[in-house]
Amino acid sequence: MAEVTAPAPAPAQAADAAPARKAHPLWSTLFRRLGFGVITLFCVSILVFAATQTLPGNAASAVLQNTATPQRLHALEVQMGLNHSAVQQYWTWLTGLLRGNPGTSIVSGTSVSSLVGGRVVNTLVLVVLAGIIGTIIGVGLGVLAAARRDSWLDHILSVSALAVTALPEFVVAMALVIFFAAVVWHFFPAVSVFPPGVAPWSDPKLLVLPVATLVIVIVPYTFRMMRAAMIDALESDYVEMARLKGLSPRRVLLFHALPNAIAPTIQVIGLNFLYLAGGVVVVEYVFNYPGLGQGLVNAVSDRDIPVIQFIVILLAAFYVIINIATDMVSLAVSPRRRLPRS
Repeated sequence: MAEVTAPAPAPAQAADAAPARKAHPLWSTLFRRLGFGVITLFCVSILVFAATQTLPGNAASAVLQNTATPQRLHALEVQMGLNHSAVQQYWTWLTGLLRGNPGTSIVSGTSVSSLVGGRVVNTLVLVVLAGIIGTIIGVGLGVLAAARRDSWLDHILSVSALAVTALPEFVVAMALVIFFAAVVWHFFPAVSVFPPGVAPWSDPKLLVLPVATLVIVIVPYTFRMMRAAMIDALESDYVEMARLKGLSPRRVLLFHALPNAIAPTIQVIGLNFLYLAGGVVVVEYVFNYPGLGQGLVNAVSDRDIPVIQFIVILLAAFYVIINIATDMVSLAVSPRRRLPRS
């Protein structure tokens, strides 16, 4: 009788197939945030254009003012494209903005990009300097207060931070002017005025009081978050294990507690930079500093609509960029979140 052999089993292709590789969390988060950022800027552009359209009068009447006649007003409206529908005006403005042509200033008659370009650099200098200095001071004081928890130094720093938090920017600015520029001492100029085309770092004394004002305002937020995060880290099991291994207190503080406490503080640092974009308006106005904040105040008072639209879009773009950068840095410093999952 012939021997029957069983057929060989088919290879389990499904079991042997390699699992699909997932995108790295950093890249997927970056692309997702960029997509949301573009949508946000598009919505902001619609809101800004619609808000300027609802203002009484129009750009042509703002240019002519008392010399406006029906004939001259109509001719200027045709020249500026104001006789078109709102949708067509928005599309013309948006496409020009994407091509790098945000329009012409109503007041000066010059290009908005050339008028605002120098102010952007001046404001970035203030924001970057204040953000970096405030972050270093806030993180350092937070680590120091956590290491000396419940000591007199911790209580003084905590109470001082709480008191400074209640002060608005203009109060801090005026106090610095009184003490260091006008009444008590005369170390620095009371106003930070320099001609167009001159770099703000050409005379560092002009930057001291505006930067100091912004630093004093943002330091308490970074300090309080860093202190709380460091206290939680110092009470964790891995820090206790490091102490049991005989590591020095400084090594435990800087190499074990600090790296794990910095992640939540990064969110506050990002919020501080976003706050600086708005708080700089008041500071620039107080010190007569020629930045975006002062330019926005002047444009609103002069009803220079193209300048208002462009500055608001720039501030919105700054908000989007800082939000994306904050999310990416927070993800990068968190080992459990930055590693790809199978």
